[in-house]
Amino acid sequence: MTALPRELYRPDQVAELDRRAIQEFGVPGATLMERAGGCAYGALREQWPERRHLVVLCGAGNNGGDGYVIAELARAEGCPVEVLYLADPERLKGDAGTMAARFRDNGGVLRPFQGQLPAGAQLIVDAMLGTGLERPVEGRYLDAVQAINASHLPVVAVDIPSGLHGATGQVLGDAVNADLTPTFIGLKAGLLTADGPGKAGRIRYFGLEVPAGVHDGMEPVAWRADYEGLRHWFPRRARNAHKGRYGHVLVVGGDHGLAGAALMAGRAAARSGAGLVSVVTRGEHASGYLAAQPELMVHDTTALPRLLGAVDVVVVGPGIGQGAWGQELFNGVCGFDGPLVVDADALNLLAAAPRQGANWVLTPHPGEAARLLGASVSEVQQDRFAAVDRLRHAYGGVALLKGAGSIVAGPERAPHVCTDGNPGMATGGTGDVLSGIIGGLAAQGMTPEQAALAGCCLHGAAGDRAAFRGERGMLATDLFPELRPLLNPVP
Repeated sequence: MTALPRELYRPDQVAELDRRAIQEFGVPGATLMERAGGCAYGALREQWPERRHLVVLCGAGNNGGDGYVIAELARAEGCPVEVLYLADPERLKGDAGTMAARFRDNGGVLRPFQGQLPAGAQLIVDAMLGTGLERPVEGRYLDAVQAINASHLPVVAVDIPSGLHGATGQVLGDAVNADLTPTFIGLKAGLLTADGPGKAGRIRYFGLEVPAGVHDGMEPVAWRADYEGLRHWFPRRARNAHKGRYGHVLVVGGDHGLAGAALMAGRAAARSGAGLVSVVTRGEHASGYLAAQPELMVHDTTALPRLLGAVDVVVVGPGIGQGAWGQELFNGVCGFDGPLVVDADALNLLAAAPRQGANWVLTPHPGEAARLLGASVSEVQQDRFAAVDRLRHAYGGVALLKGAGSIVAGPERAPHVCTDGNPGMATGGTGDVLSGIIGGLAAQGMTPEQAALAGCCLHGAAGDRAAFRGERGMLATDLFPELRPLLNPVP
């Protein structure tokens, strides 16, 4: 096993890598299958050494072949193991047929899946559909997926949970809920976004010892990003530093009933290291803001024109609302020629009157993205990579599509998928904190794309630290104490 790679691929690209290994580099397909099954078996044994009775559900093709390898390894170790097949093993071709025959000839137990899992099973192996699925799961395969999910037993999905689209992370009808997914040769993009993180469980990557040249010239469809890979972006500050070196952020928002959003964005910008943070909001909010965070410089809306000439970065949208007050403020900042982070209701105002911007970062959740694209939320979630690409081309700048496996797409390279974060962050205000973090990082000299990527990972990592005390009941403000240690990593 190796650490999860940074490169992400579509299933058809991984199939091409597999073909290259076999046809151009001379690695027998049976060898790759044995290595894949062996790695998967080793991973499940490491995670559940006490669970001996295995049930392996095998389909057709290489995924099923991997399952027969796993079953044979378990049988050879003396573990009770049964294969429930959804494709007749007598009709399997190639390497999968060879592995099925080996298991059968060595006395392995095979029988067709007939709607139920056997009593006494302790661990389920899903080797049914693999990465080539393009249509909804149906028939006996759907019955098998539902039986696995109803079993409440630990589940290992070989390469990818059956029913999950390997490129997009969309569930096609229904999908296996796995606890562990060993995946091979190339990391599939769909494992890390949309429904993928919730379906795959713990992901372990195995390169199967293919020659390094197999990957030459294969451009990733996306890149995996996390805080650990970016922590070097936060070096120690110079000893002669001063606040002017770290930029001035302006947060614009906080209408009646939404005052906390702009306050949290302002606090986040300050906690991210910005030298100065100003907030333009309703004048009556000033005393409350200053009582909560006296480091903020709070102004009413009359100060906006003057401040736009004095600040380095603007964050617009947290708590701005969609009324006349918010519309006027949004129109007022759209001419700002520096980095502009657009969040919350400012995105809805933008959707109502689309325009392009070269220096902005748009930070929609799927609902806001749907409005920006004139699509439904389900259409956005069906292919988040396509959605974020459409956002970037329609509106310019950088697009950050929030959600499980947030995606950051800018003009410079393929998108990045952030693997930090957890469901405890699904609470009001966390998006406001994210927009403030991005603004704070941009003020310190990062490009909009760098600030969006680093901010997304920093935000997720802070949420993961806060979740040590439990995900349920987390608040957006719980992220603030976690930011400083992350922004000042120990070398």
